[in-house]
Amino acid sequence: MIKINRKVEYALMVLKLMKEKGASELTSAREVCDEFDTPFDTTAKVMQQMNNGGLLHSQKGVKGGYTLSCDLSKVSYLELVELIEGKSFMMDCHEGPCELLHKCNISRPIQRLNDYIMNIFNVLTLNELLSEDNLLALKKLPEKKVEHCPLVEKVNL
Repeated sequence: MIKINRKVEYALMVLKLMKEKGASELTSAREVCDEFDTPFDTTAKVMQQMNNGGLLHSQKGVKGGYTLSCDLSKVSYLELVELIEGKSFMMDCHEGPCELLHKCNISRPIQRLNDYIMNIFNVLTLNELLSEDNLLALKKLPEKKVEHCPLVEKVNL
């Protein structure tokens, strides 16, 4: 399972709530916090980041809040993560300090794995991810199945 940053989780919670409410209904950070027991400061900052990034539109005032400002089928999960985290979330062996790099025999396979995951995250739209219809989100994933070795048994941890 991929570990998702807490702020990205809050962003997804906000977007799913707003998607279910409808495009024209206002949603406040306080409403999100009350609904999901998230911390106000972090939730408000995440909503502000999405506003600054063009995903949300803010309406000021006592009765203010946010509305969706773009179609979630035109925004990838990767774009959301990079907007919230402010950087790419994949590690590149050649960018960071690694004392094993000069003798490493898996840097290329790890790069292929990163490329594969990045491709999936780049084609998975927020609309597909947040949809209750699982078939919608699975339609773009590869159909290729691995024929498992009969000698390898699953280990329950």
